[in-house]
Amino acid sequence: MDFLSELVNNEEKRKTAFPICGNKIFMAHAAVTALPRVVANAIIRFTEESAANFENFAALVQSIQEARISAANLIRSSPEEIALIGPTSLGLSLFANGIDWRTGDEVICYLDDYPANVYPWLNLRSRGVTVRLLQPAETGALTPELIGEALTSKTKLVALASCNFVSGYRIDLNAIGKLLREREILFSVDAIQTLGAFPTTVEYVDFLSADAHKWMLGPLAIGIVYVRKECFNLCRPTLLGSWNVKAPGFVAQEEIEFHPTAQRYEPGAMNVMGIFGMKAAIDLLLEIGIARVAERILTVIARLAGGLEGLGFTFLGPTGGPNASGILTVSRAGTDMEALFQRLTDANIVCSSRQDRQGKHYIRFSPHR
Repeated sequence: MDFLSELVNNEEKRKTAFPICGNKIFMAHAAVTALPRVVANAIIRFTEESAANFENFAALVQSIQEARISAANLIRSSPEEIALIGPTSLGLSLFANGIDWRTGDEVICYLDDYPANVYPWLNLRSRGVTVRLLQPAETGALTPELIGEALTSKTKLVALASCNFVSGYRIDLNAIGKLLREREILFSVDAIQTLGAFPTTVEYVDFLSADAHKWMLGPLAIGIVYVRKECFNLCRPTLLGSWNVKAPGFVAQEEIEFHPTAQRYEPGAMNVMGIFGMKAAIDLLLEIGIARVAERILTVIARLAGGLEGLGFTFLGPTGGPNASGILTVSRAGTDMEALFQRLTDANIVCSSRQDRQGKHYIRFSPHR
C-alpha cells in the first residue's frame, strides 16, 4: 500500500504524519499550513546539527542545490532557473522592480487578487507604466478569453494568480500562458494557491513566485522563485549582496557580475532552516504525485460542498470542473458568518474568515488531505 492510501485508510498513521489531526479538523491550507511531521523533523534535525557543530559550508551548498532540484521537479523547470527565497511578495516585487520599463508600457493585473500580487504592479505607475485592471463577471474568473480581449499592442506583462484566494477559481495556466507567449507578452504568476495541490508547471510562464507555507506544506518565509533563463537579462536583480554577485574569496569587485543562474536573485545568507523544511515537504508531495494529491483534494471538496449545499449554503466560486480548486468559500442567507466562524473555531474546526470588496463575509474551507 502506498503512502497516500495508507493515510486515507489508517487514521492513526494520518495523525502521526500530520499531528494537527490529533485534535483538530484542519481546513485552512489557503492560509497557513500545519506542518507535517516529516517537515518538522527536517527542521529539528537541522537546528540540532547547527547547535552541536560548526557550519559545514560545502554541505550546506550541496543541500541547497538538492532543494533546487526538488523545486524544479515540482514545476518542471531547470534547477538553474530556481531561486529559493520567500515570501511570495518578495519574488513578485523582484519581477516588478527588475524589469526595464518604458513610459507607456502596459501591465495587466486583477485588483481582487491577493494584495501581494497587486501592489508591486500598481507601484509601477510611478515609473510611467499603465496598469490596466481586469474586470471578470465573477470573482477570480480570469479566462483566456477575458485576457485576450484585454491585450493591446502596448501590453508588456500580464500578472495573475494561479487561483483566486477568495473564490477559489483556478485559472487555465497553460492556455493563458500559451496565448501570451504567442504574442511575446511576459507572464508572471503568483502560484501560492495551487503549487503543491494541483499541477502548476511553467511551460508557458516567465516568472513565478510561491511561498511554501500553504499547499506546499512547508514553513513560512521560504519559497520557490522561478525566472525563465531567457528572461535573466530582462529582469535585473534589485537586491545585491555577496551570494548573487561574484566576489571571489568574499572580495568585492569593481564591476558587478551576477551569477549565471537564478542564484542571481538570492542576495545574501539563505534561510537554510526553511530550505530544509521546504525540501522535505516537496519530496513528500512528489512521492505521492501531484495529480493524485489534486484528485484527493477535489474528492474532499466535492463531499464538503455536497454536505454544505444540503444545509442551505451557497458557494462563491466553482465546486467542480476544471476551475475548481482546494478552496471552498461559502455563505448562507440570514446567517451571521463571523459568529459561525467563531463557533467552528471553538469546536476545533480550523478554517478562514474572508470578505469581498463589498464587505460581504464568507467562511473559506481549504482542506488538503
